[in-house]
Amino acid sequence: MQTIYWLVLFVVLLVIEIFTMGLTTIWFAGGAIIAFAAGMLGFGLTVQVGAFIVVSVLLLVLTRPVAVRYFNQERQKTNAESLIGQQALVTDAINTLQAVGKVEIRGQEWSAKTDEPDGVIEENSVVVVEGIQGVKLIVREKEEKTC
Repeated sequence: MQTIYWLVLFVVLLVIEIFTMGLTTIWFAGGAIIAFAAGMLGFGLTVQVGAFIVVSVLLLVLTRPVAVRYFNQERQKTNAESLIGQQALVTDAINTLQAVGKVEIRGQEWSAKTDEPDGVIEENSVVVVEGIQGVKLIVREKEEKTC
């Protein structure tokens, strides 16, 4: 009778995975189905639990990195994430030490700072967004290409 619990756990974990699509419970669902099979073959609870743990951990460690790489390709970046790598125009001089500075990007004004603690970038300079920290863009001055 205890083997049916593994099947119930498998179904519950599968339903959770279907609703979340986050690749979080599928590994444990695999462990649950193997534990169910072990129970059906007549192995005791200790072997079933051991099979569940070992298979779940192996699936998680060995297949998750590959699955995440392929399944998250279509993921859309949020508005803020999509700014990284884009160019912006400095509208108010940036002085990271004094915590002042603004840039305009895609018609929106953002507070900005540099990655260096004493970074300064003059007004009307073109910068590249390197990251986001809180509500501020982390920028660096765009390097001019020389021929």
